[in-house]
Amino acid sequence: MSVAPLDNTPPDPSRPVSRFDRYFEVTARGSTMTRELRGGLATFFTMAYIVVLNPLILGGAVDGDGKALAIPAIAAATALVAGLMTILMGVVGRFPLAVAAGLGVNALVAYEIAPQMTWADAMGLVVIEGVIIAVLVLTGLRTAVFRSVPTQMKTAIGVGIGLFLTIIGLVDAGFVRRIPDAANSTVPLGLGIGGKLASWPTLVFVLGLLLTLVLVVRRVKGAILIGIFSSTALAMVVEALGNVGPSFVNGVPNPKGWSLNVPTLPSNPVDLPDLSLLGQFNVLGSWGRAGWLVVLMFIFTLLVTDFFDTMGTMVAVGQEGSMLDEQGTPPRTKEILLVDSIGAAAGGAASVSSNTAYIESAAGVAEGARTGVANLVTGALFLLAMFLAPLVVVVPFEAASVALVVVGFLMMTAVRTIDWSDYEIAIPAFLTIVLMPFTYSISNGIGAGLITYVVIKLAKGKAREVHPLLYAVAALFVVYFLRGPIEALVF
Repeated sequence: MSVAPLDNTPPDPSRPVSRFDRYFEVTARGSTMTRELRGGLATFFTMAYIVVLNPLILGGAVDGDGKALAIPAIAAATALVAGLMTILMGVVGRFPLAVAAGLGVNALVAYEIAPQMTWADAMGLVVIEGVIIAVLVLTGLRTAVFRSVPTQMKTAIGVGIGLFLTIIGLVDAGFVRRIPDAANSTVPLGLGIGGKLASWPTLVFVLGLLLTLVLVVRRVKGAILIGIFSSTALAMVVEALGNVGPSFVNGVPNPKGWSLNVPTLPSNPVDLPDLSLLGQFNVLGSWGRAGWLVVLMFIFTLLVTDFFDTMGTMVAVGQEGSMLDEQGTPPRTKEILLVDSIGAAAGGAASVSSNTAYIESAAGVAEGARTGVANLVTGALFLLAMFLAPLVVVVPFEAASVALVVVGFLMMTAVRTIDWSDYEIAIPAFLTIVLMPFTYSISNGIGAGLITYVVIKLAKGKAREVHPLLYAVAALFVVYFLRGPIEALVF
C-alpha cells in the first residue's frame, strides 16, 4: 500500500517485550521506541503551527454581539485540548494519529456561525456536533459507512490527501502563490513572486526540501525531522543576517517575509497559560437567536466535514504506514473514530473549535511511527507548548512545509494500486484525487468521488454492487454540495 519506511531494520525478536510494549503493540507492528519517539517529534513540529494559527483565525473574528476571543487564551486552550486528545488517541486508539483544532472548521465557526450568535452559542453547536458523531460511532453507523467504501476508493482518498498536503506545503512556503490580478488572468497561481523565487524564506524552503529529499533517497533515519530542524536553523541564520521580518508588518503585506512565524529566539520562552475559555459554551442559546433552520444547517455542515475528513485522514495515515488490512481498514477503527468525536466536543467545550485528526500525522509515520506511543510524545509536547508557546512559534512555515511536500510524495506512490483500466473505479478515484488539492478540501474530494461512483454504477446497471449505505452517503453529499441554494431558498 505504500513505500517502505525510511528505517527498514527489523526489531530484535529476541529482546524481552514489556507490558507497555504489548499494550501498544510496538514490537508486533515492527516498530521500536526510537522510531516512535522520532515519529512523535516529527508530527509535532509539522503541526505545531496550529497553536499559532488557530488563535489568529478565531481571534480575528467577532460574534453577533461584537465580542472577540482573547488570543492568548485561545492559544493556551488550543495546545491543551490538542495535547489531551492526542494522548487519548494514543492510549485508546493506539494509532499514530494526532488530534488538534481543525482548519476549515475553525474558519466556518469564526466567520459564518459566530457572527449570527455569541461565541458561547457557536461553540455549543460544535459540542452538539461532536456528541452526534460519538453516538454514530457507538451505534456502529460511522464504522459501517467507512467499511462500505470500496478499497480502491480508500486508496484514492489517501493519494488525494497526499497531493492536498503537497499544495498546502508549497503555498504555505511561498513557493506557489496566487497571482495578484488572478481575476483578470487565465493563470490563478504562479511560481514565487512574479514567476521568480525572489525571497530568502522561499530559498530556505527550497534548500531544506532538497536536503530532505536527498536524506530520504539515502534512507537516512530521521530524514524528515532533520529536514525540519535544519531548515529552521538556516531560517534563524538568514533572519539574523538579513532581518527579513514577517509576511505582514502592521497589517501591510510583506511578500518577501516569513510566513506564520519569524524564526528568532524569544526573550521570554516560558509563560503561564490562560485557560479562561474552558467551559465557555452554551448548547441552547443559538436555537432561539439564529433560528432552528439555520442551526440545523450549521450542525449538518460541521457534521459532514468532521465525519468524512477524519475517515480520509485515517486511511491516508494507515496507508502510509502499511497499517491497513485487505479491506483498507486500519486497526481499532471504532476506537479511533470515537476519540475523534470526543475531540470535536472537547474543542467546542474549550472554545477552540472542533478538534479532529491531523493529516500531518503522516510525517510521523514516515519517520517510523506505527503505534500510539508516538502520540504520547506529540501530546506531551503540545501540553508543554502551553507554557513554551514562544518557543513553538520559532518554526516558520518555510521550514515546516518541507515535511508536507515529502510526505505528499510518499503518499502519492500508492496511486499505482488503483486499476486505471477500469473506468468504473478509475473515474471516481480520479475526481477524489484531484478535487482535494484543487478545492482545498478533503470532504469535497470524497463527496465528488462517491457521488460519481454511485452514478456510474447505476448507469451501468450495477446497482447491487453499491453498498446500501453508500446511497445514503451520496445523497447526504448532494445536500452538502447544494447547501448554498438550499439556504437561499429556506432562509
